[in-house]
Amino acid sequence: MTSTGPDHPTRDAGFGIYLHWPFCAAKCPYCDFNSHVRHAGVDQPRFLDAFRAEIAHNAARTPGRTVTSIFLGGGTPSLMAPATVAGLLDAVAGHWAVAPDAEITLEANPSSVEADRFRGYRAAGVNRVSLGVQALDDASLKKLGRLHNAAEAFAAIGVAQAVFDRTSFDLIYARPDQTPALWRAELSEALTRAAEHLSLYQLTIEPGTPFHGLAAAGKLVTPDDETGRVLYDVTQEVCGQAGLPAYEISNHARPGAESRHNLLYWRYGEYAGIGPGAHGRLVTPAGRIGTVTERGPEEWLARVEHDGHGIVETETLQAADQADEFLVMGLRLAEGIDPERYAALKGRPLNGNRIGMLVGDGLLHRLPGGRIAATPRGAPVLNALVAELAA
Repeated sequence: MTSTGPDHPTRDAGFGIYLHWPFCAAKCPYCDFNSHVRHAGVDQPRFLDAFRAEIAHNAARTPGRTVTSIFLGGGTPSLMAPATVAGLLDAVAGHWAVAPDAEITLEANPSSVEADRFRGYRAAGVNRVSLGVQALDDASLKKLGRLHNAAEAFAAIGVAQAVFDRTSFDLIYARPDQTPALWRAELSEALTRAAEHLSLYQLTIEPGTPFHGLAAAGKLVTPDDETGRVLYDVTQEVCGQAGLPAYEISNHARPGAESRHNLLYWRYGEYAGIGPGAHGRLVTPAGRIGTVTERGPEEWLARVEHDGHGIVETETLQAADQADEFLVMGLRLAEGIDPERYAALKGRPLNGNRIGMLVGDGLLHRLPGGRIAATPRGAPVLNALVAELAA
């Protein structure tokens, strides 16, 4: 699908739906996502009705779109009953056309994986699952505050692969006391179980998290920058040799198995963000807009029940903002960016002298068709690269 609007066409980036289910069984000490624990339980039918209302509101702003991907993220969407997931997907299909080959992903934690529940998600229309495994040994999982152990993680991977044709799982590296040799062994083990896709994230200490407090007190020490770079290089080497090269800084896949929904983000496509704390990027007659919904689940629920949606911020993105977002997102990809699209968004081209300098420094390279991309040397310093190009 090609969106139309006053900015540049999104070409083949597609139109996606992000549905944020904000509830978790426990809050991980490194997590700064919009996730919440509700020990008293969640009124799923009431929240489902609110999602239906916000879906309808977004659909009224984006008529004529064809949905190419749906992502149920969180939080822990696998805590939803299959009937709730079916209700969400039916609501999307009731307001937009959904492509026959649309990718529909659900995030799950191994501690909440049950074969019958996964079969229920499959029957509801989910065709891809992403598991938050995070580590493959019990000691690391305990330090990360995860509710599952390694055996449960391996079992969950097996269940997912038996039910769904497409699966992925996440690991976190650069953990306390992790050496390149330990990470190489763990990653090699993961690759024996990964069917087509892995998401591999360096641990970052985020403000406001328990890990941040521990690190500030000297009770949590993560690998230094030099070791972190070695760990990154090990990641690229091991995954590349196994046939899952990086198609984005933190994501690896067999060719053709890339996450289509994530590619939509990185290619600066169009997507509706629905649910507590969700962000969206939509093309409207007034221009490309960014939307943000109320973060608090109960506050979001009250807003939707009163107003028909939970959106608390709507920003019309100026040309410079769009160009900068496109640059930041697109340079994360191995395929890089098309400078002509940047020029169409910004109103002026990238500085050719700066591009030449960065190519000469080995931080950028030119690809066929005129695209430019970060080199393996440039990817770890992407923020500096983007700042230089955007100046």
